[in-house]
Amino acid sequence: MTQIPSFSERLLTWFDEYGRTSLPWQEDKTPYRVWVSEIMLQQTQVSTVIPYYNRFMSVYPSVTDLAEAPLDDVLSLWTGLGYYARARNMHRAAQMVVRDFGGTFPSSVETLETLPGIGRSTAGAIVTLGHGGWAPILDGNVKRVLARFHAIEGWPGKADVLAALWAASESHTPKKRTGDYTQGIMDLGATLCTKSNPGCLYCPVSDGCQARIESRPADFPGRKPKKAPPIRSTVFLQCVDREGRVLLERRPPTGIWGGLWSFPELIDKHDINTWLSDNGLRLTGKATEKPGHSHTFSHFKLDITPVMCQVETSLSRISDADHHRWFTMSEALTLGLPAPVLKMLNTLTVKD
Repeated sequence: MTQIPSFSERLLTWFDEYGRTSLPWQEDKTPYRVWVSEIMLQQTQVSTVIPYYNRFMSVYPSVTDLAEAPLDDVLSLWTGLGYYARARNMHRAAQMVVRDFGGTFPSSVETLETLPGIGRSTAGAIVTLGHGGWAPILDGNVKRVLARFHAIEGWPGKADVLAALWAASESHTPKKRTGDYTQGIMDLGATLCTKSNPGCLYCPVSDGCQARIESRPADFPGRKPKKAPPIRSTVFLQCVDREGRVLLERRPPTGIWGGLWSFPELIDKHDINTWLSDNGLRLTGKATEKPGHSHTFSHFKLDITPVMCQVETSLSRISDADHHRWFTMSEALTLGLPAPVLKMLNTLTVKD
């Protein structure tokens, strides 16, 4: 009697023919390179990550290089990639790997999870893809594949649903060729078992997929209950002096855009004159309100009102030791900046 190939066997056969094997982080594979790619790929598409990854690795080819780098430089390379806590956590984790593990990434999931920004799935990817060990993973693509294959109802953010998905992941992860399987199931979710219009006709495991059998692939995984994100408003003060320098402030190390440089921020535009006076600055013309910007975070929407102010700095109480600093435009554009701030800076017409 012919034995029916298992889920992992069918997936590996498909991977050998159709899997992705030439992505930048698959070349000269090391735990460090796998880790950097996995962190960058969180909430971000492969096509977006590739140029950032290549630039990052050219500057920081080893975990020691990253650990020794100033955080400002790391954040600068991350500008535009979003979710900046990832970069701050990477920097801290690199320092811990160098300090506590002699520059060698741990090879166990449990130890890897003690590093900032590394959860169970990322740890599993480092173990399997970087160290050649065994561990299950459960990133967004894998959740979708397994939720559909087993028709696991409910939103993966719920503890019982997540537990069921982890159990499925563990049951399918083979002891041999674990790294190829890990890459294969991620590839399957990214290329065939996509969020919309999945390619079930070409899927190597479609015969056993309950979602396909029930004609319900769009129902899995279950969606998070919708709630309208709150809207916050802020004023960005775009101060430019007679020399064409722009005033920026470093944001607190934690929270939204932590550690990045941004425009001074006010709650109300009626407070502009008071803020300028408090900082020893004086308007040389009229404060000009510019077209607004909106930026959507995962849990709220930020409405930004930029106000352009040409200022006199002769009485300025702002010094380089402060969290406010003056930069030429060329200097400003090399800093770690939130995407909307970078966009606004590029629209400022000031002399350098």
